Amino acid sequence: MSRNRIQIAGAEVAVVGGSIAGCATALAAHRAGAGRVTIYERTTGRLADRGVGLAVHNARYAELAAAGYMDTAMPWVQLATRRWYVRDGSAPLGRQVGVLPFPFRSYCWGPLWQELRRRLPEDTAFRPGVRVAAVGDAEDGAVLHLDGVENGGEGVENGEGGGERQHTGAGRRTERFDLVIGADGYRSVVRDTAFPGVRPGYAGYLAWRGAVPADRLTELGFPGLPADPWAEEDCIYGVFPGGHVIIYRIPDGRGGRRANWVLYTAPPAGLDLGLDTPTSLPPGTLTDALYTHLAHVTDELLPPYWGGLMRLTPRQEVFIQPMYDFTAPRYTAGRLLLAGDAATVARPHTGAGAVKALQDAAALEAALHAVQERPDALAAYGAERGETGRTMVELGRRLGRFLVQDTPDWHTMGQAGVEAAWAAADGSGAFGGRELKS
Repeated sequence: MSRNRIQIAGAEVAVVGGSIAGCATALAAHRAGAGRVTIYERTTGRLADRGVGLAVHNARYAELAAAGYMDTAMPWVQLATRRWYVRDGSAPLGRQVGVLPFPFRSYCWGPLWQELRRRLPEDTAFRPGVRVAAVGDAEDGAVLHLDGVENGGEGVENGEGGGERQHTGAGRRTERFDLVIGADGYRSVVRDTAFPGVRPGYAGYLAWRGAVPADRLTELGFPGLPADPWAEEDCIYGVFPGGHVIIYRIPDGRGGRRANWVLYTAPPAGLDLGLDTPTSLPPGTLTDALYTHLAHVTDELLPPYWGGLMRLTPRQEVFIQPMYDFTAPRYTAGRLLLAGDAATVARPHTGAGAVKALQDAAALEAALHAVQERPDALAAYGAERGETGRTMVELGRRLGRFLVQDTPDWHTMGQAGVEAAWAAADGSGAFGGRELKS
């Protein structure tokens, strides 16, 4: 093999990052004929237990199902309608100001990841608790510098790992691969190696996230409302000056439902959270100031029912994701490839985070299949997916201005106003993700 021509058949492939993007791109490499695939995941927790919700546009689902990356074995809830509410005195649900179509399927992150994980061949080496500290060049390949490794055996599932190994001291070693796929999120070490000048930029506001078992909604008990006053197919947008909350049902992975919510708004003025360096606040780390601000939004800015629903989530289960966005100039650099959030992070308003990661995998599989006849196939993958990434980043910024940073006067709007404002913000019609090119 030359430096510029990759022989995928029998190749040793490393995937850095073991979440949805990592499992999907590992599956892509296997299907394209890779000899052995090793996944490195820095966390040791149970990824299958993650309960955050996500949504996939019906049309994007159909494409991904046809490509073999989604199917009906992955539990989902069919959504159809998006209802926009503003606070209106003590009216429990508030006042509905608009209704828009919402042809999406909702999923729970953990069960979706678990189904992707099950599709990997048994000889896939999945290695939790191993951190890729750095990536370097090797002749006709790349080298991973690993931390959290002792005697070559810790944290190995489904196989014994791959690549040519060289120990460099206790707990660290290097391993060589023919190809390295960076699926290691917005703080990607692979992207930092390929494009060291690319850094996520903080958008100035946060996403608070939580979920509530559906059977707990009866605890809200508002007089005059039925125990369950919103249809399963409804996605709720609770809007207020300076932000909004999105609420929809997701499967819980055990045959039941949860009400998933995501609140977007700026943190309290003057609070220094050190967010210029990409970070997050996982469950159990919510500060008093942030929790007080959350309570202000739920109790004073949102309609009582929707705010009350959010307050059912215990404080220790609420977590925060600061809003960052960026995109790499392209998704390929020599023997390094990027996918998912390692390549592009668009704000979640786009409704396409998981879709883009799975599309990256499908497009990568097609490119790896084609590379023997078309040596430029991977470069084409990088350029095409890079253009999609830029489109989604731009969309996320427009929607962020509309829904958080420069919100309209919702109380003066009705159906026509909501339709017009959404059409202006969506612009290209890419909400839910762009069409996957064949």
